[in-house]
Amino acid sequence: MRTDATPRTLRAVHDAECAVACTADIIGSKWTAVIVHDLSEGPRRFSELERACPGISPRTLSERLDMLEREEIASRESFPESPPRVQYRLTQKGVALLPIIRAMSDFGHSWLVNDSEHAKTHAT
Repeated sequence: MRTDATPRTLRAVHDAECAVACTADIIGSKWTAVIVHDLSEGPRRFSELERACPGISPRTLSERLDMLEREEIASRESFPESPPRVQYRLTQKGVALLPIIRAMSDFGHSWLVNDSEHAKTHAT
């Protein structure tokens, strides 16, 4: 938060030094925020995530999970069973994204989704 009286100037280019652009690169891809939201409820198997995101293709889900792993937002755990079992969970870095996901949820409930229960609990 700025405390001086100088006006904020916009960056000419939102590059690797722009925190907003870097964050948007991660959660701005379709389905990514929804996947992080689902993982906030606990570890999930691929098939559980697939069912929770109607319309997502297995390829897209796999790509998003791979990206979340590369960014160290989610981790993948394999279990030596037959058939093999894999589950995904948020890392500490992923948990740090949850206030953003909650803000998205609050905005959606307030402005985009007709949800009377949410409105009652968040009325001022």
